[in-house]
Amino acid sequence: MTSHPNALTHAHTATLSVQHLTLRAGARTLLDDFTHTFYAGEIWCVAGPNGAGKTTLLSTLAGLQQPASGHVEIDGVRLRDWPSLALAQRRAVMPQSAHDAFSASVLDIVMLNRFPHLTGWGWGWERDADRDAALAALDALGLTGLASRDVLSLSGGERQRVALAAVLSQDAPLLLLDEPLSHLDLHHQIDCLDVLRDWTQSARRCVVLSCHDLNLARRFATHALLLDGQGHAYAGPARDVLSPELAGRAFGYSLILLKDGEHEALIPATR
Repeated sequence: MTSHPNALTHAHTATLSVQHLTLRAGARTLLDDFTHTFYAGEIWCVAGPNGAGKTTLLSTLAGLQQPASGHVEIDGVRLRDWPSLALAQRRAVMPQSAHDAFSASVLDIVMLNRFPHLTGWGWGWERDADRDAALAALDALGLTGLASRDVLSLSGGERQRVALAAVLSQDAPLLLLDEPLSHLDLHHQIDCLDVLRDWTQSARRCVVLSCHDLNLARRFATHALLLDGQGHAYAGPARDVLSPELAGRAFGYSLILLKDGEHEALIPATR
C-alpha cells in the first residue's frame, strides 16, 4: 500500500462523557441513569441483544437523538453547546447503512466527509490535504483500486468499507460506529478492526462501535459496554464484561468459555 504525506494528521484527543443518561423506547427503559467516561486510546464495543438500545445509544452519543434524561459531553462541553462545524471536527459518525441516492466515484463519496475541514468561500475549496486524507483512508482499508469506481456498482461489503474510510478521513478524534462490520466477511472484519486499532493507538483517539461478534470484541476492543435492554449496563475491560456470566445473562442464553493456550472463544452451552 502507498502512503500519503500529510494525510490523517494527528488530532487532539477527545473525551466523551455521559452523565445520568436515561434512554427509552416507548414504555421501555433501555438505559437507566448511566454515568461513564470514555477516554482516548480506548476501543469500546457496545454489545447486547437485538432491541437492547445499541443504535439508540450511539445516536444519542452523536447528538442525533435526545435522551429521556441526562446529557452527553465532549471535552467537558454539552453536545447542545457545540457549534455544528466544530462538533463535526471532534466526532465522526457511521450509521448502520449508507443509502446512495446518486452516482459518484468512491473517492468523491469519501471526500464528502472532509467538509468540516474545507476552507474558502462557502467552504467549497478542497485542498491537497483533503484529497490526501481521503486517499490515505482508502489505502488503509485496501480500497485504493476502487477510488474511481461508481459507488452504485459496489457490493454491500465494499460499500461498508467505503463508509468506514469516509469517517476515518474526517480525522476526528472520536469515532462512533454503528455495526461497522455488517456485510463483511471474516477476513475484512479483522482487517477493519486492525485498522481501527492502529488508528486509535497512533494518535490516542477513541472508538465506540457496536458489534454482534463477542469473540471479535474480546480480541480487539479494550473495553465493552454490555446492554441487557432492561435498563442495565455493564462497563469495563472487554474480557471482564464479555464473560460467560454477564454476556449469558444479557443475552438470556448460557455461554461457556473455551480456552486453547492463549486463544479463547465464547460459545453457546448445550441445553
